[in-house]
Amino acid sequence: MFIYFLLSYFLLLQSLLLPRTLARPTLGKIKLPHANLSPPQSLSLSAIQSNLIRPAEYSQIAYCESASVLTWTCGKPCENVKGIEVLQVGGGRLTTPRFIAYDTIYQTVVLAHRGTDPDNILSIANDIKFSLEPLKSTWFPNADEQIRVHDGFQQAFLQNASTILYGVNKAIEEKQAREVVITGHSLGAAIAMFDALLLRQHLDGSIKINAVVFGLPRVGNSHWADLVDSTLGTNFVHITNRHDPVPTVPPYFLGYVHPSQELHITGLDQAGETTMVLCPGRENNHCSDGTSLLASSVKDHLGPYFQNVTFGNSHCN
Repeated sequence: MFIYFLLSYFLLLQSLLLPRTLARPTLGKIKLPHANLSPPQSLSLSAIQSNLIRPAEYSQIAYCESASVLTWTCGKPCENVKGIEVLQVGGGRLTTPRFIAYDTIYQTVVLAHRGTDPDNILSIANDIKFSLEPLKSTWFPNADEQIRVHDGFQQAFLQNASTILYGVNKAIEEKQAREVVITGHSLGAAIAMFDALLLRQHLDGSIKINAVVFGLPRVGNSHWADLVDSTLGTNFVHITNRHDPVPTVPPYFLGYVHPSQELHITGLDQAGETTMVLCPGRENNHCSDGTSLLASSVKDHLGPYFQNVTFGNSHCN
């Protein structure tokens, strides 16, 4: 698929442009210029089950056809998630699909974005516009002027920003909710990151914002990472899966840097139980930042993640 060819190209280019001393094979991890080597910390199974599985299921459902999401008849993905009242389904041919819902069990408003669909030319076009551009101050008036973000991801966010802010506000008011959960995979993860910042800056401070995203590519420069860390803190986590190459693109030499709060899946057994670590700091070399070109696996980008949750529309009805 074209998007996967591009990923391979970026990774090869990244390896070719590393300094000679870094490009040689080593016995340990390669230390990138902005990476850190702080040892990761184990994450308990209970923490995974209580905080991460539900957002992964929302993100999986976002890949299903909008009509089946609206009626919650998308097959097994919808059957596995009980207590959902769908409030809004949007996107399609011209914009990236997403849904807003109310989770009656957890009493939260849910915003989930679909990831990259190789059959959708708009998604591919958004992914390959990788130039760094200034952040649009319309939605982030107090942001650092030095912030630069991925042009395609920002354009995808801007197409729906006002609609999403209105829809989430309306859902909070109607359901008297006090928490919003935002999620997405791949391209959807990048847009969800923008949305989380948007909602945190424009919603009442008493509303809790939790963003859990999967297979997140790099979205902006170090000043962007500063904004994410300072605004969302531990309420934003990005989950990377084993040897998935997507979190390593766009490459660091173009100026891109991930924010903190990476959770990295290191193993998954046949029963679907996940081994995961918390990666201190940014661009931790023990986690996705240490993924080498030879060891990368595009298959890991799709999953499985938790309880055999795999992204894409293959499980949809």
